[in-house]
Amino acid sequence: MSDVVRAALVQTNWTGDKESMIKAHEDYARDAAAQGAKVICFQELFYGPYFCQVQDAAYYEYAESIPGPTTERFQALAAELGMVMVLPMYEKEQEGVLYNTAAVVDADGSYLGKYRKHHIPQVNGFWEKFYFRPGNLGYPVFDTAVGKVGVYICYDRHFPEGWRELGLGGAQIVFNPSATSRGLSSYLWQLEQPASAVANEYYIGAINRVGIEELGDDDFYGQSYFVDPEGKFVGEVGDTHNPELIVRDLDLGLIKTVRERWQFYRDRRPESYTRTVEL
Repeated sequence: MSDVVRAALVQTNWTGDKESMIKAHEDYARDAAAQGAKVICFQELFYGPYFCQVQDAAYYEYAESIPGPTTERFQALAAELGMVMVLPMYEKEQEGVLYNTAAVVDADGSYLGKYRKHHIPQVNGFWEKFYFRPGNLGYPVFDTAVGKVGVYICYDRHFPEGWRELGLGGAQIVFNPSATSRGLSSYLWQLEQPASAVANEYYIGAINRVGIEELGDDDFYGQSYFVDPEGKFVGEVGDTHNPELIVRDLDLGLIKTVRERWQFYRDRRPESYTRTVEL
């Protein structure tokens, strides 16, 4: 079995309605599969606008159960294409209990579980606490057809604890679907995630949507990319303004090489910090 996994990211703009966004992402998935990709991740809240630019209860209507109708639609597509899928969506657990969530579907179409975003911003243009509760499912690592996959979501990336938890859980690829604005965080975009890939010795797929939407002036700047455990970009970084499907080959064998090179990886497990005190 080859250690090389062909993986894909989607950065795109708002098409104007939920159904056309879902259809666009089905097309992206088919295109990725035609290029040989075996795993794909979409952008944060992929089937909607980034409605957190305003505080309006009307956008609660975008929330749905996970698993639910959109999950099931992409489960069927995943089985058809033989592709692992990470689906960032707006989750409704019950009335008034809503999360920013990503569902993970295996290549046979089976639903593996979900990750709920932990860190929720509440600043101008990113009024997320109006829409989401903090995640409460920990930092799961999913055993998929392409290896061990983890998920972090957007604002989470500023906090090292989750990156570390995913590494300790054995993650080989961690996807970070995002919606982040040019004037706010672009100087960090190509810094934080490569640093986290090096610190935790796995691949990261960083996704950011593109364009200015009608709800506000957030200028989503794309620049989606894969970065390897040595902190090197895998191929070119995505376009800064236009939709793009990014397909790259990830050599998972590099993870073993790096972890064997750096002895501290074995010393960073929680049990390594347990001391016996003689009384």
